[in-house]
Amino acid sequence: MYLIIFIVFMVASLIVQKTLNSRIEKYSKTPLSSGMSGKEVAEKMLRDNGIYDVQVTCTGGYLTDHYDPTKKTVNLSQGVYEGRNIASAAVAAHECGHAVQHATAYRWLTMRSKMVPAVQFGSQFSQWILLAGIVLMSLNMLGVGRWVLLVGIAFFALTTLFSIITLPVEYNASERAVAWLDDHSITTGSETTMAKDALKWAARTYLIAALSSLATLLYYISIFLGGRRN
Repeated sequence: MYLIIFIVFMVASLIVQKTLNSRIEKYSKTPLSSGMSGKEVAEKMLRDNGIYDVQVTCTGGYLTDHYDPTKKTVNLSQGVYEGRNIASAAVAAHECGHAVQHATAYRWLTMRSKMVPAVQFGSQFSQWILLAGIVLMSLNMLGVGRWVLLVGIAFFALTTLFSIITLPVEYNASERAVAWLDDHSITTGSETTMAKDALKWAARTYLIAALSSLATLLYYISIFLGGRRN
């Protein structure tokens, strides 16, 4: 059953990632009518939202764009930072959407930020604890094994909750981005539609990750309940 779940979500993840990459590649070749670079889009969106303490920086890699709330920086990959196309505008505005969430204390972002230390610890050890619990149960050490497995499930549940809470954070940042791009005529007509499409597929990567984590959590819970009946 776990193998089937793994294959299904692996295929779904590959499809979504491939589609996202193709959309980004396509819209990276579509010039922005306003002629603004990703850096300029980001700086304007921050200013329009009254945010002056966040710096826009250029970072290496592909699709490594992110907002760092601890350093208050919107970090754009070089292609997005310098690009004057639909994809660059969409990605830059999305990351600034997170900066706006931070500035306005958006509750889902606040909740996710508070969970980060615990999730980092849980994600580092949960798989080993889960494996130890399953091994102990297979060796007929059901009493100890079930308790170890339960601890692992608790840690894994925390990471699953984190991935679920991430969904409204990402979708809301995209909604803010598209609305701002359209309202301020950074994108017009079909450009706004393309920007929305790119961000839609980016958000689906988080959706697949959350569903995969939830399915895996339910699988471990089924093992625990099966061991208890035995």
